[in-house]
Amino acid sequence: MVGPIRNMKELKTEKKARSAKELAYTAVFVAFLIGAQLVLSVIPGVEIVTVSFVVYGYVFGYRRGMVAATSFSLLRQFVFGFFPNVLILYLIYYNFLVCLFGWLGVKKENRLPVIVVTACFCTIAFSMLDNLLTPLLYGYSLKMAKYYFFASLPFAIPQTICVAITVALLFLPIKKIFLSL
Repeated sequence: MVGPIRNMKELKTEKKARSAKELAYTAVFVAFLIGAQLVLSVIPGVEIVTVSFVVYGYVFGYRRGMVAATSFSLLRQFVFGFFPNVLILYLIYYNFLVCLFGWLGVKKENRLPVIVVTACFCTIAFSMLDNLLTPLLYGYSLKMAKYYFFASLPFAIPQTICVAITVALLFLPIKKIFLSL
């Protein structure tokens, strides 16, 4: 009986160590994202948060991805200020993104063009969700909501192009790095 009990203790210790390691990786990842978003915030439409979450969800799955996405969405409020529409938008969008790409990772969808196009469609959906959510939360009139929509286009177009380029160029190298962890 001593053997199985000892093995159970070893398994529990190993599981705790693995959980702590995963938590540390997630914390470093979220800190990296906030720093990267801060640095790139001076260039409209240029970002690497999307490609990072796409690969993170793909490699580590939706559970770890949702922890990272929720942490990022909440903690970035301390750096960029609290805006309810942004918080809600990020909580919805980035959690959806890691779930979608976590599912693609489980399905072993390795065709890069499919991943790039899916990421671009998600980026467009992000802009459309913002165009719906922000006017609703702030009580914009229909006329103001239309202005908000058209004002978002100069940012949505380069952001979608940026996502296409970054996912096409960075998905495989970041995936390789994450798989090595």
